[in-house]
Amino acid sequence: MSRVVLSLGSNLGDSRALLGAAVDGLGDTVVAVSHTYATPPWGGVEQDDFLNLVVLAEDADADAREWLLRAQRLEQVAERTRVVRWGPRTLDVDLVACDDVVSDDPELTLPHPRAHLRAFVLRPWLDVQPDAVLHGVPVTEHLAALSPAERDGVRRVEDVR
Repeated sequence: MSRVVLSLGSNLGDSRALLGAAVDGLGDTVVAVSHTYATPPWGGVEQDDFLNLVVLAEDADADAREWLLRAQRLEQVAERTRVVRWGPRTLDVDLVACDDVVSDDPELTLPHPRAHLRAFVLRPWLDVQPDAVLHGVPVTEHLAALSPAERDGVRRVEDVR
């Protein structure tokens, strides 16, 4: 059984519908879905706020590479384009962690190399896995280490589901 932590975000089109469709697209692999959060964009590109959530999913037949392919398929269904790094997008699905897999493959870096810096990943992750650990450190500690502005920028909104 493999367990994955997926971070989903959207700030183009009907973000609520796109996030809901992505969660639905994961089918019965979904174990838990976090609350939904509005968050300022990360990475310095001028754009609208994002809606973000985290999904825990499990599948006995999927390894990390299969989860990556599933994430990419969800993005394709949402007609995701990659015009500008960290730019606006209909759907972004990031693999944050998959079991205890550690990979420095440029196509599949696990755990996600910047997840510990992103309140929009850490806060919703704690909704579905309060005892989560990333890089050997509790996610609560990673979140506490971020600036108050970074933490306070993550605002709970009406849930997608």
